[in-house]
Amino acid sequence: MTGETPVPNGYDTAPGDRYEDTPGLAGGLRTYLLGLAFATALTAASFWIATANFIYAPAIPMALVVLAIAQMGIHIVFFLHITTSPDNTNNVMALAFGVLIVCLVIFGSLWIMAHMNHNMMPATALMRMQQ
Repeated sequence: MTGETPVPNGYDTAPGDRYEDTPGLAGGLRTYLLGLAFATALTAASFWIATANFIYAPAIPMALVVLAIAQMGIHIVFFLHITTSPDNTNNVMALAFGVLIVCLVIFGSLWIMAHMNHNMMPATALMRMQQ
């Protein structure tokens, strides 16, 4: 396989990882362009699914979620170069912590908004306070 980057010590690598004997700018540019092509295709597919009528209407949000997760995977692998190799342990942990924080903020906000009405003062009592 000519033109491929040799994997040091058999570790898992991401497209665009560079080692001492890897090609320079051409290899990195090819990786970014491939990632850009995948990201563009997934974006176009999202717009197409949102406007097409061939998918059962209640399933469209789930299809968009699946395409969004695939888009995140493309960005993580091709642009952030995060892999499961031992060299990237800190990157994977930082990514996992970031995902945890985002999930806490989203689910916490949803929980607060769902229970907000229960904890609010009734409108009649609020009107009496203003008089």
